[in-house]
Amino acid sequence: MKAIIVEDEVLAQQELSWLIKEHSKVEIVATFEDGLDVLKYLQHHDVDAIFLDINIPSLDGVLLAQNISKFANKPFIIFITAWKEHAVEAFELEAFDYILKPYQESRIIGMLQKLEAAGQQRNTTAPASATARSNITINLIKDERIIVTDINDIYYAEAHEKMTFVYTRRESYVMPMNITEFCSRLPESHFFRCHRSYCVNLNKIREIEPWFNNTYILRLRDLDFEVPVSRSKVKEFRQLMRL
Repeated sequence: MKAIIVEDEVLAQQELSWLIKEHSKVEIVATFEDGLDVLKYLQHHDVDAIFLDINIPSLDGVLLAQNISKFANKPFIIFITAWKEHAVEAFELEAFDYILKPYQESRIIGMLQKLEAAGQQRNTTAPASATARSNITINLIKDERIIVTDINDIYYAEAHEKMTFVYTRRESYVMPMNITEFCSRLPESHFFRCHRSYCVNLNKIREIEPWFNNTYILRLRDLDFEVPVSRSKVKEFRQLMRL
């Protein structure tokens, strides 16, 4: 896996280079201090990952990432910054991760392990018949960190005004968007908007109980929680579940 570092602080650049070399097989092929120089480089070179500081000269990291996001073959972007307030922007740009300075070695190691695994997954072409389990991932926010999550790990999502709470078996996440926008990022083959306030992973349903007014209550595997199906969604739900 080939990567570049975009960081205008020399000591921070050297520290990150050492940590990457020490704890992974990722090859740092170039380092940059200026955003425009990166765009010029990427016109003639392909890389798998970019470790990108936000506060850099000429073209800041967010604008640079916006340009890179339009590439046909997009490299993984790992933001490196001392500023927590850019986490939401990083999420919207579908960044792979968001690392705060000063670096914590354990945090870097965990990120590198995920990065190498994601790189191997991207380079492996699955046979057409292997569709039983999707490998689609989605970025979720937890404590100002971006967590790359397999969509199969999501059980349900719940609307809270302009925010959406997302639940896996052991974790919960708060997404800075309404539930309609969040659900649009999920594959329809796996998830169903069963209620104006809920979206459920169809593969996590273990029990369907008839409820008032010909609606249903859904009980999920592993979780002690009931998800309602609204009257307006009953017909579609029955068709999906062949009821």
